[in-house]
Amino acid sequence: MTLTHEGVAISRAATATGLTTYTLRYYERAGLMLDPIDRASSTHRRYTDADIGWVQFLTRLRSTGMPIATIRQYTELVRRGDETIEARRELLVRHRAAVLSQLDDITASLAAIDIKIAIYEEKVAHA
Repeated sequence: MTLTHEGVAISRAATATGLTTYTLRYYERAGLMLDPIDRASSTHRRYTDADIGWVQFLTRLRSTGMPIATIRQYTELVRRGDETIEARRELLVRHRAAVLSQLDDITASLAAIDIKIAIYEEKVAHA
């Protein structure tokens, strides 16, 4: 979604990110946005392309199970600038290892489900 230089209202930002307006406001209150969200003269929030891109990245982190506290820590590191690149990398490497472990667990669980399905299919075929 390409936005104007003035940004878009929270309802359009919600549509662009797949989140609710409530969740966008929560992210702002929780200190997860890189920069304060601009306000129009009417005091309504105005989200820029950068804001929406950041929220989309946060959504990816959340979908992999990263806790809000860790996302907040990551956000604070990003705000501090390039001096924190190594710390950010380490944080993401640790999280990646946790996600890979979860994937291994899910893959093993899926294999167990597949075995059970095969057993039931065999029984149905011989019934």
